[in-house]
Amino acid sequence: MTAFWKDHSRMATVEEMMLDSHARELTKKELPEILSLLPSLAGQRVLELGAGIGRYTSHLLATADHVTAVDFMESFIEKNRQANGHHSNAAFLHADVTKLEFSKNSYDVIFSNWLLMYLSDQELGRLVEKMLSWLAPGGFLFFRESCNHQSGDCKRDFNPTHYRTQAEYSHLITSAQLTEPEGQQSFGFDIVLTKRVQTYVKMKNNQNQICWLLDKVPRSPITQGGFNTFQQFLDNQQYTRRGILRYEKMFGAGYVSTGGLSTTKEFVDLLNLKPGQKVLDVGCGIGGGNFYMAKTFGVEVLGLDLSENMVEIAMERAIDEQLPMVHFEVADATRRSFEEESFDIIYSRDTILHIDDKLALFKRFHSWLRPGGQLLISDYCCGEKPWTPSFQDYVQQRGYVLYTPQQYGKFIEEAGFCSVRAEDRTAQFTQVIQTELERAEAFKGEFIKEFSEEDYLAIVNGWSDKLQRCSAGDQRWGLFYATKD
Repeated sequence: MTAFWKDHSRMATVEEMMLDSHARELTKKELPEILSLLPSLAGQRVLELGAGIGRYTSHLLATADHVTAVDFMESFIEKNRQANGHHSNAAFLHADVTKLEFSKNSYDVIFSNWLLMYLSDQELGRLVEKMLSWLAPGGFLFFRESCNHQSGDCKRDFNPTHYRTQAEYSHLITSAQLTEPEGQQSFGFDIVLTKRVQTYVKMKNNQNQICWLLDKVPRSPITQGGFNTFQQFLDNQQYTRRGILRYEKMFGAGYVSTGGLSTTKEFVDLLNLKPGQKVLDVGCGIGGGNFYMAKTFGVEVLGLDLSENMVEIAMERAIDEQLPMVHFEVADATRRSFEEESFDIIYSRDTILHIDDKLALFKRFHSWLRPGGQLLISDYCCGEKPWTPSFQDYVQQRGYVLYTPQQYGKFIEEAGFCSVRAEDRTAQFTQVIQTELERAEAFKGEFIKEFSEEDYLAIVNGWSDKLQRCSAGDQRWGLFYATKD
């Protein structure tokens, strides 16, 4: 790696550092995009790893309380020092990140741009554990990497870079765990967001520049289904890639939830969408609703989903759809931040059932909506307790947090929304399931040929169980509409 970078750092230019002849043009667009994804740096201690010649350092210094910039190429770090050394809140360190040592809880934010792909899996694993130690609880890790294959157009006689997939990075980072010496507390990283760098998508048609924002959180010794994070639970249990595709086969192309296109058309029509409006879809699945809204009404849609498998499939479909106004992120809506009044519509289908503090989430929604903005949600709900034991077990196994439609509507009102409509749509839910069961029976052979009889029975029996739970009064389905003054 030293030989590689000695060969590409002779002049310490931005073109050398980015390994791209279009580096200056890319930087103009990319730099503000990357900075917009960071948490607030005001009063924060920042560690910048792989700082290079300081392309980001000066911007981090403008806000942060202190920035320590690290790079293992002396020519790069000296150029950074020349450009930014006059700042009293800057420190510059010529060092190999694999040998770095800092005190526990030394930093609030760690920022890394194109570094981890130059480490082996073993080196990366050790560094992640160190970063967990260096960060204060609640601190953030932001990193960006070239995934899958080379992006820059610079000629290379040899290339020691590790082009991992997005999923490989996510697994490596979120699987790491740090246990304090006393053994009383463990910490790990949870994903706040994962997304493609849009500058590269728009300027180079390059889908392989990916960035992550994660926060350091306590790890419970009792995890969901034996997984470190809820995101891992979703992708490895409820929403495996095969599981998603079998749902889609049943619900229709692009859809993995109740009613597919038919309920999407019905509910979206309530919004009276206008060209140019901005829509946030929380729990976007594989993007069918996003593509429908963009193509039919000319709106711009950002789809969020915590399942990496869902978003990966959505992004694959986005390439085929060729809709530049549709974007996707792996993101946790309870942690993701947007500027106030960023959206005209917030839309969510059968997703918020996973979220514990619904009132806090709805308050976030309220702040993200512009005046006159609309909120539309469908979601699993429940009947009044006591529930039957089988329903109690179902909710616990899925990790759902359910309320009656009336309670759900009150949370939306408490969050500041007006004109709140909370409708119990359980009768429609059961009718849709009956229709889907009939449709499933009609192409049973085709489904089993593509998947298996076990997959077929898993979905059909699941629908039958839902009908029984609805009939018992335990499971309900709600539709919620509200506006912001």
